Amino acid sequence: MTIIAVFNQKGGVGKTTTTANLAAAMARNGLNPLAIDLDPQAHLTSMSGVKLPATKTAVGFFQNHTPLSDLVVQLPNQVNLIPSHMELARIDMMLGNNRRDLRVLKKAMAEEMLSSSDTPVLIDCCPMLGVLSLSALIAADVVLVPVTAEYLAMNGAQQLDQTLNGLTAQGLYRPRKVFINRYQRGHTTSEKVLHELTRRYGRDFCRTRVFESQSVLEGVGNNQDVFSYAPDSEGAEDFGFLLDELIETGFIKVNL
Repeated sequence: MTIIAVFNQKGGVGKTTTTANLAAAMARNGLNPLAIDLDPQAHLTSMSGVKLPATKTAVGFFQNHTPLSDLVVQLPNQVNLIPSHMELARIDMMLGNNRRDLRVLKKAMAEEMLSSSDTPVLIDCCPMLGVLSLSALIAADVVLVPVTAEYLAMNGAQQLDQTLNGLTAQGLYRPRKVFINRYQRGHTTSEKVLHELTRRYGRDFCRTRVFESQSVLEGVGNNQDVFSYAPDSEGAEDFGFLLDELIETGFIKVNL
């Protein structure tokens, strides 16, 4: 399966809702996904209704070398989650920006056979380009970039281009897919951003548009993914289509 880092250096673009809803779409298709919350803000963990002491979260992995498999929590929607905690921010500052620390997550995933298993892994990254985000990008096979239909979000995508180019220069090429999030049909800004993303990213830009959706927002407020909250909604349909496209284009590899 594929390890996917969901990342953009612009905050508020929907990284957490993308991770939660893509993982839910995978679970509905019998893919047994694992979501890892590597954002110290722990929004994915909070959205999932999980409350655990720091040592039972990703903090335990980085601080106490707790095996990743010992930190997994199964959610009601059949998504497996390694939760986060605000103490992860201290870990990010304590870890060194050296090759050994940056590769500890990749090494652990290989040793626990997560990187070669039938389990797709989604890593919800924080927007700050620190040790945690770099660790996720190094551990990942591919990078999925949500870009909201606004100009500032495109700037974040441009910054990510520079980061990925830097990794490539170090022999760490990571394929990427960019998709437009919170798109509003007929809205002038949405249409301009859509045109620019299509021009800039070409084949790396997803055909699927994830529309602005009240059901997605309400699901978050109820600690639910959109498939659990409103399975027949346009929001659920959009994330289902997004998963289909990522699989059909080979961006996400599945064992059928």
